[in-house]
Amino acid sequence: MLLLTIHNFGKKTWLLIVFSILVIMAFGQGKDRESLDPTVTEIWEPVPPKVTPGEGTMPPSDAIILFDGTSLNNWTSENGGKAKWTVGDGAFTVKAGTGGIKTKQKFGDMQLHIEWRSPSEVKGEGQGRGNSGLFLMETYEVQILDSYESRTYSNGQAGSIYKQSIPLANATKPPGEWQTYDVIFMAPVFREDGTLSRPATVTVIHNGIVVQNHTTITGGTEYKGLPVYKAHGKKSIMLQDHGNPVSFRNIWVREL
Repeated sequence: MLLLTIHNFGKKTWLLIVFSILVIMAFGQGKDRESLDPTVTEIWEPVPPKVTPGEGTMPPSDAIILFDGTSLNNWTSENGGKAKWTVGDGAFTVKAGTGGIKTKQKFGDMQLHIEWRSPSEVKGEGQGRGNSGLFLMETYEVQILDSYESRTYSNGQAGSIYKQSIPLANATKPPGEWQTYDVIFMAPVFREDGTLSRPATVTVIHNGIVVQNHTTITGGTEYKGLPVYKAHGKKSIMLQDHGNPVSFRNIWVREL
């Protein structure tokens, strides 16, 4: 009967009731812990859905595949036309001058896996070397850059939240080698009047190393000026054409 009653409350009320019960138990148990009924703290519902993991970096069973190695059918140009980047050998590569590309599907909270490779032929330095960008919701950039042995401003190197948050480590592999980003992104929440209720947060794991740890994003990642939030709903994932032939493969998303 208690469980049925709790189920009819809102989520916040339900959590408050559970917390209150646990607090009462904590104060009441004292030295009599061994006499307590262990089933009181067992939660059986809901049952988590079954998801089959992929082998290595391959997608799990519930993933949305954004690139299958053969076509850019799930992508458009950033202006909405056909994506013009080059596809071959199970990957696609920036075609300089054609503009960025973005997913046809729009996302909010997500787990994202993406693999990228800067060109093996090194040209330029700093921001001119193997530069692209992963734009979450077309607005919040995780920098993609050949930062292996190339100096630039720290909040603009690989793994940074561009012009905002310096990565915890430089986990960049040598140019020409495939690299991975695993991203946990929680979208910003806006009130009905357009003001910010909760900022976006992001965790980025670069080649198995945490470089952003539940980092708060302070607004859109601007090249000039300070970041500012502007209210929006779900938006596409976008990849940047910065003029360098950066390649991508094995891109998938799990909506959270």
